[in-house]
Amino acid sequence: MNEDTPKVPERSLVVREPWATHIVEGRKRWEIRRYPTRVRGRIGIVSPRGLIGAVRLIDVLGPFAVEELLEHIDKHLATEEFLSAYAGTRPLYAWVLEEPEAFPEPLAVERPGGPRVWVHRRQVRLTTPP
Repeated sequence: MNEDTPKVPERSLVVREPWATHIVEGRKRWEIRRYPTRVRGRIGIVSPRGLIGAVRLIDVLGPFAVEELLEHIDKHLATEEFLSAYAGTRPLYAWVLEEPEAFPEPLAVERPGGPRVWVHRRQVRLTTPP
């Protein structure tokens, strides 16, 4: 690993596009989830392209109704239609993010089949995806 290789966090959050890019570029400061988390500190952001960057997860706010989250659209960038479909009848939580860092190139990630929320450092390869 040379000095240009980003430091890979212990765990990374799997996020769909375009949200993942918005997070590492600092435009999306709240990640909306159906549940809270106890995780805090620096985490990676994994998109379909690989590990694309990192942020610091500093807090979790909520639970919120969709209507309450619409007052903070500048922080999460999600539309009412998306939030309503995602939430169903459940409340939502805002994972508060700061200190975004976009990596110069994505790093390859070995992702086992099935839905995953977190990827561990051992699944990240210090190479760009094919």
